[in-house]
Amino acid sequence: MSRARGVHPSARHVLVVVQNLPVPLDRRVWLECQALRAHGYDVSVICPKGPGDPARQVIDGVHIYKYRPPPEARGLLGYALEFVYCWVRTALLSRTVWRRQPFQALQACNPPDTYWLLARWWKRRGVRFVFDHHDLNPELFRSRFGDPRSLRERCEMWALTWLERQTFRTADRVISTNESYRNVALTRGGCVPGTVKVVRSGPDTTAMRPLVPEERPADAPYTLAYLGIMGPQDGVDTVLDVMEELVRTRGRRDVRAVLMGFGDCLEQLRADCTARGLDDVVTFTGRVDRAQIAEHLSTADLGLCPDAKSPLNDVSTMNKTMEYMAYGLPSVCFDLIETRVSGGDTVLYAPAGDVTAFTDHVERLLDDEELRVGLGLRARQRVCDVLDWRQQAEVYVSVFRDLLGPVVQAPRPRAAADAVLPVRDADRDELGRAYVDLDDPAALEAFVRDRGRRRRAEVLRPAPVPPEVRVPQPATETVASTAL
Repeated sequence: MSRARGVHPSARHVLVVVQNLPVPLDRRVWLECQALRAHGYDVSVICPKGPGDPARQVIDGVHIYKYRPPPEARGLLGYALEFVYCWVRTALLSRTVWRRQPFQALQACNPPDTYWLLARWWKRRGVRFVFDHHDLNPELFRSRFGDPRSLRERCEMWALTWLERQTFRTADRVISTNESYRNVALTRGGCVPGTVKVVRSGPDTTAMRPLVPEERPADAPYTLAYLGIMGPQDGVDTVLDVMEELVRTRGRRDVRAVLMGFGDCLEQLRADCTARGLDDVVTFTGRVDRAQIAEHLSTADLGLCPDAKSPLNDVSTMNKTMEYMAYGLPSVCFDLIETRVSGGDTVLYAPAGDVTAFTDHVERLLDDEELRVGLGLRARQRVCDVLDWRQQAEVYVSVFRDLLGPVVQAPRPRAAADAVLPVRDADRDELGRAYVDLDDPAALEAFVRDRGRRRRAEVLRPAPVPPEVRVPQPATETVASTAL
């Protein structure tokens, strides 16, 4: 077997394949890459390009190979062509990666469940296959279209289930995002229990943490935040229902919403927002990066998780819930099995599908400052103590350690792009913005309470008069002023 020039023979190289999102925008995949790098593995990634992305990048030592994404898919034929196009581009790039440095493991992240065939091809060269299970595609089909009724729909469901089964059968190891997904791997997938591990998608709370927000007026409107994909199954139209109820029906003038993300339904949602006359209180940001997310979630007052109860959503871990928690945000969610696992007692849960109850919870949080602060503080504490990525990273790396053996740390050449990494200021982000002091309970509580607003008392308190311009007052007036 050929070996790339300059690569130490004991090096372990992992190739990660992603089709759903570009990297490092895909937060889970990027955290996985960083965890492998921190433990001595070489890492390469193949993924589609994001807007303005180059075809090749090296970020923090991770080699990223990107291809032009296909046009937006429409209909069954469109999705089939998209899958074939992405598979072929990925297969060709995997040969490019191999020529640079042979890899010992291939990790494929779904959707779609099509890369098992690529894994079988590379298995002929001794490459091991790790399946990072992000989505349940049969449940996604049922969530979008309901139970299959026509012959065509039954054939489509059979194909999705067959592809999933082939993926499980090909995998040497399976990484599940939660216990519900692990149960699918063991039952429907027929996997051996010892080959399936749960690695939750918790945020790295040392990096995902609130910023000191810019000062705003005390009467600045409350901000409701949504962060995530905007597809048919994500329920983002519920946010517009909530805003219409609050602003048009209940007459509130102190609330606005910011919706961060992109997806199949974005343009339709924008048109619906305009038709409802909500453009003055609802903002769509489109695609946002990590710095923009930090800015918006540091000034928002509560997070929204409008994911409706469905075969997919009920058993899926919603990253947005944990991301809100990382910024000390209370949130309102529909009552879903895995959302309760993430949120615990830091979230207000509305009965599934009850938009009125969802809106009532939102209004309750807007009007009850102490409840808002209490939930926000508990949310930050829970995400640090229970859900933090650092606790998951060791489990994740252990999958490759068990599969490939330990990495022998040895001197190795480093790419110019990561030869000298900048030393990060622990008190500031990459843009130089100050973090909230999380070690100071009073500072953290003040942030969660105000989120950049000047306290009303500070606004109403008169500014002190400089001594040189003070005018002496009669004693009687001074007493009267003191009494007031």
